[in-house]
Amino acid sequence: MFVVKRSAHNPILTPNHEQFWEGSAAFNPTPAVKGRKKYLLYRALSTPDVLREPKQLSTIGIAEASGKQYIHHRQFITPEEEWEKFGCEDPRTTYFEGLYYTFYTALGSFPFGAGGIKCAVAISKDLESVTERHLVTPFNAKAMSLFPDTINGKVTVIFSAHTDAPPAKMCIRQFDRIEEVWDPKSWEGFEANIDTYSIDLRRLDSEHVEVGASPIKTKYGWLMIYSHVQNYFSEEKIFGIEAVLLDLHDPRRVIGRTKGPMLVPEEPYEHVGMVSNIVFPSGASVEGDTLSIYYGAADSTGCVAEVSLADLVGSLHPDLAPTRHLKRFFKNPILTPIKEHSWEEQAVLNPGALKIKKTTYLFYRAIAGDNTSTIGLATTLDGYNITSRLSDPIYTPRTPYEMKKVEGGNSGCEDPRVSKIGDRIYMCYTAFDGIGPPRVAATSISEKDFLSNNFNWTTPELITPLAVDDKDGCILPEKTGNRYFVLHRIGTDICGDYLPSLEFEKHQVNKCIRILGPRPGMWDGVKTGIAGPPIKTKKGWLLLYHAISKEHHTYRVGAVLLDLEDPTIVLARSSDPIFEPEEEYEKVGVVNRVVFPCGMVEEGKTLYVYYGGADKVVGVATIETKVLLDALTRDYLKKE
Repeated sequence: MFVVKRSAHNPILTPNHEQFWEGSAAFNPTPAVKGRKKYLLYRALSTPDVLREPKQLSTIGIAEASGKQYIHHRQFITPEEEWEKFGCEDPRTTYFEGLYYTFYTALGSFPFGAGGIKCAVAISKDLESVTERHLVTPFNAKAMSLFPDTINGKVTVIFSAHTDAPPAKMCIRQFDRIEEVWDPKSWEGFEANIDTYSIDLRRLDSEHVEVGASPIKTKYGWLMIYSHVQNYFSEEKIFGIEAVLLDLHDPRRVIGRTKGPMLVPEEPYEHVGMVSNIVFPSGASVEGDTLSIYYGAADSTGCVAEVSLADLVGSLHPDLAPTRHLKRFFKNPILTPIKEHSWEEQAVLNPGALKIKKTTYLFYRAIAGDNTSTIGLATTLDGYNITSRLSDPIYTPRTPYEMKKVEGGNSGCEDPRVSKIGDRIYMCYTAFDGIGPPRVAATSISEKDFLSNNFNWTTPELITPLAVDDKDGCILPEKTGNRYFVLHRIGTDICGDYLPSLEFEKHQVNKCIRILGPRPGMWDGVKTGIAGPPIKTKKGWLLLYHAISKEHHTYRVGAVLLDLEDPTIVLARSSDPIFEPEEEYEKVGVVNRVVFPCGMVEEGKTLYVYYGGADKVVGVATIETKVLLDALTRDYLKKE
């Protein structure tokens, strides 16, 4: 698991209308260091000039870091050669064997076309001036970047070929000497054998990938941040930033990669600009454990986001990733339907969980043959193996709004989430009659009666608004200030509201204070909802949530940290899922490709998460609580 956080100082580069050459845009930055000074090289787009074609010219600027700002902007690479006369774009700078090599896109023809868009390189000793420059590729290519160290004694570059004449190919070439990179003879026969050099990071033929930042060397592999575009050949392009880990000795071998974008356009400066809805990675640097990812936003400004290098690499490497994600119990599923019990013959799923003394109680949803949902009860002493399971439900539909209105249709009491407050146990669940929109109902029972199996629950009350589809409700197990906080979901978003008391006949939810929602294009891009009630830690309320992706309609699980004093504030949110359907019982069932937790308990250092698999069975998965909290509370998340 890892968390990517945008800088609060974004954008860190903006156009300067007082300087003609960067009057329209300053974006796609790449970092460089000289001694103690830090610099950004970037693409600058001029103010339009009606007397020339093209009316705007791209050059490469350089700026010096001053705290969180960048000052002393000046032009560094401007068109001088015929093959770049119409612009220089998107620099990527690498310090290699005592020199700064800045690879960039050279525009040699106008109107712009594939035949005039190629890779070039400028060489500098001191970042003050360019001592020499060369055209590199004789064919259409972009985004070339130099590895900062030789690999098996070879100089190595990575780039995107045929970007403007798809299908594009991401390629890696190796040379004996740096000068061979721009020697035309080195490229003879390359295109005829391009597949020999390419690595394919696409998941679908409709996608497009392009090299982002210069690769960063770690002990586990070369880490490269790259651009990934979904629906590239349609009007609904989704730009995202991903990461891949390449083998240290054979960089064409992929060790691990993100399973989807870790950054997509969300902020206003990413949505609106010269070209809307773009985040495009162009540089990266490491300081301590913090990886800074530099990117262009809406082709207008330069921005930066940060992530723990250890968390990111640990989530990508197959030997390290298991400890950073939920680990399912090897004997799963722990609960399956019982055909002899008519009330749970079709499915058991989505359990709430509550630990009292040494026993964990699982309040699971059970579905009968006629699609009526009730609540069953099972226990476990070790968190994994079921110790007992009652033969009858402990909670059944008893009010009009949860009684079946359509024969054979879904109805009843669904997806319980349980909180113990004082000496009472409160259960929120989804009440549904098969016709009206589902709503959250709440009921309670004394701890004494519950432990005695006297299931005399209070009459349930609907606590969410009339005629609103509202689900996934729970009550925080402690007051916030003098009020109780209720989490619920309306539409696609997780919401919250405060109640002065738990007298539900008097006080109900009447606000949707938005806490978080989908991130279009990411793993949680369609719909979000809470898992179980959050757990209180010293650093915040730890909440797991489920979400659906657009492409595969897959339910996955992520984590967020909410502020202790105001749980409507998200302190951090996982950029990748910590759990997803992998086993057959999670991928095939009543609803395919689903892991859906409704409860979790903490025992010592371990978090036990109880979930429904494919809306058919119940499983358990675990993770060290510290792993989640560490990722959600890294220093870079707090320092701004």
